[in-house]
Amino acid sequence: MARHAREPGQPAENGEKGKQGKNGEVRGPSHRWWVLGVIGLAQLMVVLDATIVNIALPSAQQELGFSDGNRQWIVTAYALAFGSLLLLGGRIADLVGRRVVFLIGLVGFAVASAIGGAAPSFEVLVLARALQGMFGALLAPAALSLLTTTFTVPKERAKAFGIYGAIAGAGGAVGLLLGGVLTEYLDWRWCLYVNLLFASLAFVGGWRLLTAGAPVDRPKLDIPGTVLVSAGLFCIVFGFSRAETHPWSSPDVWGFLVAGVVLVAAFAWWQTRAAHPLLPMRVVLDRDRAASFLAMFISGGGLFGVFLFLTYFLQKSLFYSPVSTGLAFLPMIAVMIVTSVTTTNVLVPRLGAKPIVPLGMGIAAAGMVWLTALDLNSTYAAHVLPPLICLGLGLGMVFATAMNLATAGVSARDAGVASAMVNTSQQVGGSIGTALLNTLATSAATNYLVGRRPTPAAIAQSQLESYSTAYWWSAGFFAVGLLVTVILYRRGVPQPHPVEEPDPVRA
Repeated sequence: MARHAREPGQPAENGEKGKQGKNGEVRGPSHRWWVLGVIGLAQLMVVLDATIVNIALPSAQQELGFSDGNRQWIVTAYALAFGSLLLLGGRIADLVGRRVVFLIGLVGFAVASAIGGAAPSFEVLVLARALQGMFGALLAPAALSLLTTTFTVPKERAKAFGIYGAIAGAGGAVGLLLGGVLTEYLDWRWCLYVNLLFASLAFVGGWRLLTAGAPVDRPKLDIPGTVLVSAGLFCIVFGFSRAETHPWSSPDVWGFLVAGVVLVAAFAWWQTRAAHPLLPMRVVLDRDRAASFLAMFISGGGLFGVFLFLTYFLQKSLFYSPVSTGLAFLPMIAVMIVTSVTTTNVLVPRLGAKPIVPLGMGIAAAGMVWLTALDLNSTYAAHVLPPLICLGLGLGMVFATAMNLATAGVSARDAGVASAMVNTSQQVGGSIGTALLNTLATSAATNYLVGRRPTPAAIAQSQLESYSTAYWWSAGFFAVGLLVTVILYRRGVPQPHPVEEPDPVRA
């Protein structure tokens, strides 16, 4: 039987004091912040899993005996499933209910992680990573849409998104640190098993705190749109991943990229004609929202220039251990968290997004350019730490602000798909950035060695050339982001959107 209930964490009416209702409704401010902890833990698990396995790859390869050529599939299988299914996952959250999809995503992610941790062969490990990506595509948009519908008061929303944006931006670095600790002191399999702990804690919290039910007036699933966008994103991510091991002239690269662009274009055309579009145009045509999606896409691509190539530099050039490499990123994470919270609570409410996000892009670009000066004589305190702090400052200004405005003012029935667009933008941007930067860096190293004897010194210098090339291109990504966001974001302070009446729900 249908009944009316608040979204989880929505302010109580008629002077009610905060308490938890019979069906799990979150009615008080104290519960809202517990919900944020649950959602943040789930998001951290999804984000760090994109990088935690990178540290474990050499040990996994040695134990399972797969080739260098197959090694990329441990990362690519996750990215393909995650990136191509995010929009579908977001719409499923709108259709079925965010709480149940969130809990299913947690259980599925945990089971897939257990399968991967116990994998006896390369094939089983790849399958487990693909399953992680699939359930992550359910979990990530459900988590962000829960945050969107839980925090509706502007001041609380700003604080919540500041914390959430810091988690989303810093999760990759946390993955590197945690992966290093687990691989060095336990076993590479614990890089997957650790998700059982995260998922268990988040599941218990979600079961107790989140509201049960799904909207009565649920949107219908757009089957043609789902097929078009899922296939299109798959082809794009797959094409760019193939560019890491194949020349750009190979049909395995450009063929998939062309097919992906055509399918995504067909999806965009279909969304203007579908009776129940998977991605309603009202979600993407708002200027601030479109600017935020593009900001997440561009910064997602540029961010991998830090995590991937600086990790290689610290381990291969300066001979840091995996744990030391992870610890090296901690100051950046700390600055990113402080900046995210300060930006969304103090700066954006006074100045608006237009000066903040472009400034963050510019600071991040400057940090990337600063990294190009690193060489074999560089020290951490004098040469690595300053640009990392610069990057933490810039990225903290971008991520939290963009995530907040990307979901602000979205109706409850579209919260899942709008949240999925945020994750899709970051994930696809990261996949494209990784492939492009890898290809450009490899070419730079090869070109440097042309006409030179491959002595250890020459090889070491060629690696520095490859890292520097990646940093320059990453700086270029952020420079483009500066131009795009300064043009698209509206002037002035974002106007608070009226709090909508919550959707009816079924128990």
